[in-house]
Amino acid sequence: MSDRADSAVGLHGNDVPVAQDRIFDGLADKFASSLYATARGRIRLAVLTPLLEQALPAEGSAALDVGGGLGQMSAWLAARGHRVTLAEPSAEMLARARETLAQTPSDIPVQPLQAPLQALGELAPGPWPLVVCHAVLEWLADPEAGLRQLAALLAPQGRLSLMVFNRDALRFSNVVKGNLDKALEDRLSGTGQRQRLTPISPLTHADIVNWCEACGLEIERVAGVRIFHDYLREREPSEADLTKLIALERRYCETEPHWRLGRYLHYLIRPAGSAEDRRLTAASERGEHPRDAHLQGESR
Repeated sequence: MSDRADSAVGLHGNDVPVAQDRIFDGLADKFASSLYATARGRIRLAVLTPLLEQALPAEGSAALDVGGGLGQMSAWLAARGHRVTLAEPSAEMLARARETLAQTPSDIPVQPLQAPLQALGELAPGPWPLVVCHAVLEWLADPEAGLRQLAALLAPQGRLSLMVFNRDALRFSNVVKGNLDKALEDRLSGTGQRQRLTPISPLTHADIVNWCEACGLEIERVAGVRIFHDYLREREPSEADLTKLIALERRYCETEPHWRLGRYLHYLIRPAGSAEDRRLTAASERGEHPRDAHLQGESR
């Protein structure tokens, strides 16, 4: 994933420039009902769970949940033994997150922190072995700067779980809905002024690849989240059909070309390092002594 991606045709990020980030005060109920209390939310968690369980640091590591919203991911991490700090700029969302966490108790309480991403370098500098930032960058006026700030929070061998709203899928969805002029003009982003939940800065895969390279990050894996659901005629399928749909979403989430049309793109990211650094890290994760890994490297 180290090759620099060419920019796709069309605009990137916030094609209607906005002056400030979108904060979700006053929108917690709508956010909960439209995203989490539906098949969309179940698919999102069902796809993310195996991706994260395969790749995240061992239980017990400290974790920073950036823009943690209603607390679903913080609860998921805490249930697996992580010591979580949930950072969220919206007081209303943070209050709802506390309710979520109270209903899903774990042995390790989640530490709430009302703060935007831009303040975390001072308020929660880490370095963190695990940073989770899901569906946040697309709500920032300057998402590239947001990724640089996430990079600065990571420990040298840390992991970033990043999920962003996919601009290319948004374009495809607009065409399917018949919004042809909007798609032709590539006017896809929201303005952040109304109650609608269209992100102000939807992003492309090329954006993430190029920005990661610029700030010293390396993409390990990429997957699409909700690559089929949003094009169904029946948006709330039966329980039996939802089970089949989740199986399809999981099967194809990392398969070309399907992942590229996920409504969200999920990345597992680490600080860039040498091949030797990566081999030693992999050996450590397997429980091998660094000296043994070094000798194995010389024998190849």
